[in-house]
Amino acid sequence: MTAAEIAALVGGDLIGDGGLELASAQALHRARPDQLAFWEPRAGQSAMPSTEAGCVIVKPGVEDPCRTLIRCQRPRQAFARALRALVPAAWPRPGIHASAVVESSAMIGEGVHIGPGAVVEANAVVGPGSSIGPNAFLGSGGVLGSSCRLYAGATVYGNARLGDRVVVHAGAVIGADGFGWAFETDRYRKFPQVGGVRISSDVEIGANACIDRGALDDTRVGSGTKLDNLVHIGHNCQIGRHVMMAAQVGLSGGVVVEDYAVLGGQAGVGDRARIRRGVQLGGQGGLLPDKSIGPAGAWWGTPARPLREVLASQALVRRLPRLIKDLASLRRRVRRLERP
Repeated sequence: MTAAEIAALVGGDLIGDGGLELASAQALHRARPDQLAFWEPRAGQSAMPSTEAGCVIVKPGVEDPCRTLIRCQRPRQAFARALRALVPAAWPRPGIHASAVVESSAMIGEGVHIGPGAVVEANAVVGPGSSIGPNAFLGSGGVLGSSCRLYAGATVYGNARLGDRVVVHAGAVIGADGFGWAFETDRYRKFPQVGGVRISSDVEIGANACIDRGALDDTRVGSGTKLDNLVHIGHNCQIGRHVMMAAQVGLSGGVVVEDYAVLGGQAGVGDRARIRRGVQLGGQGGLLPDKSIGPAGAWWGTPARPLREVLASQALVRRLPRLIKDLASLRRRVRRLERP
């Protein structure tokens, strides 16, 4: 693509050689003259670092007479859009590998790829253009929409229904039993898990993530939501649209996460708790069972509180050694004053 084509794609202002051919993209410090990069200044930066990149996406006002620039308000987002065009995702060629096991009653759409060792059980549905990778599994009655992708070793139980363009990375498990047990007399007995999983379109699920089926109703994940590696979604959770969860987030059963919430790495949420729309829960933050946090904004700590409150508390904690020293000094003075 040329620099002019990229500028048009991202809606930026081109400064320099619009005919410059760009073969790929790279980080600013590693880019070559035939590559695209981007730069957003960090605190204290006033000038763009030295680079050999042929074209750089920058914010308005940045100057560099030695190279072609594309100016826009959000360089990182623009670079991501350009990168998708420069380096399109590779997609396996349609066809069913000889070692795959596909039951005759399964419904396979046009242009589907099923890799070596994959299993598609009876009455499963695979939408057109979808891909099932090596040793991946789609259980009896399970549904993949169109243009979905299961990477190697991904497992989708038969109780799960996935919308269109859903990506499930290697080792992820969708539809396993929730952690439901009832204590009877002297032992735990299983509470039957008979619900399912419903995943809307444009969801991406990271490697080794787990989404449990509902106990009675379905576990649901809204459209556009992205789950990082090793995220666990417990039974009957209701996840809204365009939610982001970083690695090792854990949700207990029945949790509700509303639209556009963001959960940092290792955040933990107790049974039946609710995270309101637009809440940003910081890494390792915790929410106790049946509690709710909101409105939108930054929250942190366990139990989670608004970030400003947490920072104010931490500031007080840092002052404690000095306060304790001052208190000891005051006590000594009082004792001296109280002596006869």
